[in-house]
Amino acid sequence: MLKFETLELEVEPEGRIGRITLNRPAKLNALSPTLLTELAQAAHAFDEMPAVRVVIVCGAGRAFCAGADLATFAEIVSAEIEDPHAVADLGRRMADAIEAMRAVTIAAIHGRCVGGAVVLAGACDFRVASTDAIFSIPEVDLGIPLAWGGIARLVRDIGPVRTKELVLTCREFLADEALAVGFLTQICAPDALTTTVDHLASSLAAKARLPLALTKAHVNAVSDTMVSPSRSFADAAGLIAALGDSESLDAAARYRSRL
Repeated sequence: MLKFETLELEVEPEGRIGRITLNRPAKLNALSPTLLTELAQAAHAFDEMPAVRVVIVCGAGRAFCAGADLATFAEIVSAEIEDPHAVADLGRRMADAIEAMRAVTIAAIHGRCVGGAVVLAGACDFRVASTDAIFSIPEVDLGIPLAWGGIARLVRDIGPVRTKELVLTCREFLADEALAVGFLTQICAPDALTTTVDHLASSLAAKARLPLALTKAHVNAVSDTMVSPSRSFADAAGLIAALGDSESLDAAARYRSRL
């Protein structure tokens, strides 16, 4: 099994269920460039394990994920980074790799699920959250657009009107609302999250591998004809443009001052 700096990979003894645990608990599993890169690598690693039929994505500590590491955004426009576009595009590459996995994926969400974490969860096939989960998409308040293919995935899952409302207002919303609008598959009590997700994973993993994988691929192919995240390759350019805009930078400073 590969070793990573910012996440842990596990495969259960029977070999049918894998787990990716975001492991930066002191930072609420904020998505640094290293973590984004390792998530894509983990997705590819599981694709090399044909016995694995289901992969659970979860976060260590108090939160699923606090979104993109804010320090990263300041560094993207720094002269010290040779290719800022490549860094800005890491999130899209991560989400595409997670969504393209052969195995069926389940996001197990607790605590905070912010910005880029919503994109990560949206790239998974199933999303189960505990009732203590708090969602938000604060990018506009940070002076940047929601990137990484997030708009396409939200429009696909919850529709354009609700996507505009949640992304433009940047307001927090709870698990019951996320379930009602169609973003979540299921919600449960906080102390039942692990059991609930494990039960779903076991149920899926017991099914025949080929129809499981083919059905996922078929649904994704049909979804791509409606709203395809693959068209989001220009997200990085928009993100970089916002990071160099004075009004956007002022908005980011105001947001950070409230933290």
